[in-house]
Amino acid sequence: MRTLYPTQIPIYTSFDFAFILTMKLRFILALLLLTGMLRMAAAVQAQDMKQADKYFNNFEFTQALAAYKAILENGEPNLTVVQRIADSYRIMNNSEQAEFWYAQVITFPSADPSNLYLYAESAKRNGNYEKARQLFQEYGRKVPQQAALAQKMAASCDTAIVWVKEAKPYEIAKVSTLNSDGADFSPVKLPDGLLFASDRLSAKEQQTEERYGWTGNGYIQLYFAKSATDSTWANPEPLPPSVNTAYHNGPGDYLEKEQALYFTRTHVVKRSSKSSPDPTSWFKGSEAGTHTNRLGIYIAERKGDKWENVKPFKYNNTSAYSIGHPALTADGQVLYFVSDMPGGLGETDIYYCERQKDGSWGKPVNAGNVINTSGRESFPSIGEDGNLYFSSDGHLGMGSLDIFKATGSHKAWTGVENLKYPLNTSHDDFGILMHADGKSGLLSSGRMGRDGFDDIFSFKEVKVPCTLTGRTVERLAQDGTVKKKEIPVAQVLLQLFEEGSSKPIEVYSDQNGNFTFPVKAATNYTIKGTKPKYLTQTLSMVPDCRFNTDSVKVEMVFNRDTPNKPIVVENIYYDVDKADISPAAARELDKLVQTLKDNPDIRIELSSHTDSRMSDRYNEMLSQLRAQSAVMYIISKGIDRDRLTAKGYGETKLLNRCKDGVNCSEEEHQENRRTEFKILR
Repeated sequence: MRTLYPTQIPIYTSFDFAFILTMKLRFILALLLLTGMLRMAAAVQAQDMKQADKYFNNFEFTQALAAYKAILENGEPNLTVVQRIADSYRIMNNSEQAEFWYAQVITFPSADPSNLYLYAESAKRNGNYEKARQLFQEYGRKVPQQAALAQKMAASCDTAIVWVKEAKPYEIAKVSTLNSDGADFSPVKLPDGLLFASDRLSAKEQQTEERYGWTGNGYIQLYFAKSATDSTWANPEPLPPSVNTAYHNGPGDYLEKEQALYFTRTHVVKRSSKSSPDPTSWFKGSEAGTHTNRLGIYIAERKGDKWENVKPFKYNNTSAYSIGHPALTADGQVLYFVSDMPGGLGETDIYYCERQKDGSWGKPVNAGNVINTSGRESFPSIGEDGNLYFSSDGHLGMGSLDIFKATGSHKAWTGVENLKYPLNTSHDDFGILMHADGKSGLLSSGRMGRDGFDDIFSFKEVKVPCTLTGRTVERLAQDGTVKKKEIPVAQVLLQLFEEGSSKPIEVYSDQNGNFTFPVKAATNYTIKGTKPKYLTQTLSMVPDCRFNTDSVKVEMVFNRDTPNKPIVVENIYYDVDKADISPAAARELDKLVQTLKDNPDIRIELSSHTDSRMSDRYNEMLSQLRAQSAVMYIISKGIDRDRLTAKGYGETKLLNRCKDGVNCSEEEHQENRRTEFKILR
């Protein structure tokens, strides 16, 4: 090897020139080859990306996912590809995979902060509430203009955690005969079976491998399963082609009164504005492409096993917006449905039409801002209990769509009630069929679908067994003081009456006044306690047990039936200078009403007492008015007037030193302002 100095000029031989020329040519050829390969690879990748984007923009997400993942396998990860994979999984409702891929998206420095929100949303839909809360809070810090929304979503995670912890007592089970490997949802009861929507692969689709590109499953169709028993069904069969066209059909509702099926049908129309390609959830999707899906409502007549005379709903307008998810009242007078028509409050709203005198449907009316939000309201149903149920992601919920019950009445909704966990979960919950008891039925949910597909579940409220622990006591005045001491009452006969049962369970209180009963949650009970020389007492209650290890505590206060011995009615207070019965006083007087009902042979004097302030005459008059007010209230509750005497004693029977001219505290004066009763016979 030669060393060259700055002032020296190298001298080459002919051999040197030949060698150098050869090496240069080889280098140039290698460089050209590498450049060509890189250009070819870039061209191939660009072509692959173009095809993947085409799948995505055409809402063929299963194919788009495969194409994007192939690009990842053949090159370095880049934000665009990873973003599209995350978005595809989110749109397909596969929150488990969406959470994973959004976690990858946010590692790119140039990723839009909105991905942090989508990451948090996916975590919430997977029930990862603690993680989701932290992500929402981080999003609020990075995007200050969205801080209020972020804080609201973080708070909703805390609410969901509480609802899961305080789960309502329901048994929930997947209905195996109705479900498939695809999505099965929105069950509707018919006299002889069950109607529901499903995108399971038909025999034809299985043979031809024809698929709906969005999900990779079949097209949504309506299926009917004949009843085997009250809670079991035969294998489902698709409705005939008169209802089930080659594209999406369902969900629907059945009006038994007219033997009519109202159902949703999807149409592919030319895109003219922002619109939804999704036949079930109104997902907005990409604005690419020339066509989109829009929904309309259709009506079919049932004649035996045939479905005929299919007609479009009067207010369909698929060239401009969607109308779908019909739900009818049992009398057929009101039709609820969902639409993204102009003028709504959110992405989709619930509307209704009323039946006119000539049998036609009146114009659509928005159900109002009590029900509708800026989000999605969808899947309305009328329960057999007469209530309106629907799903929403705009009201406070546990994840994605939650099921709500509208409170109030038609045209006068006062609020909505989240059905909470476990009827709702972090996944989509919708399409509920509520039975007449309001505590059992069927619902659709993605809670067990790893691929984002929904199933039909049965649910029923269960009465959790637990223990009622009680104590029987007597409160006696202590000599020389207004204070009372509490002593146990032993050997009280206690009878527990369960609603619907005529035979009670009986026990006696022990020497410490303690007793126990086995009870069940959400059941009406009455406890009756009797003992010679004491007034009979009853107590009504509904145990609130979450687990069978819970115990419910009660206390029963017994008074002796000694005539002419005053008994203070606790917590009876009046406004200054007034004799009106306040709500708090009414609750205490209700207890006295119950005592009079439990002891029909007694007659009482109801007396009112004042403190020493004001004049004797004024206090006597005021106390008489208060006693009479209390007596009139008791009479209004069904007690015979002859059993009651009102007496106002004014300040004549003070319990302490606070007579005229004595400086006393307000608490001491309060001891003298009291209501008492005593047995006259």
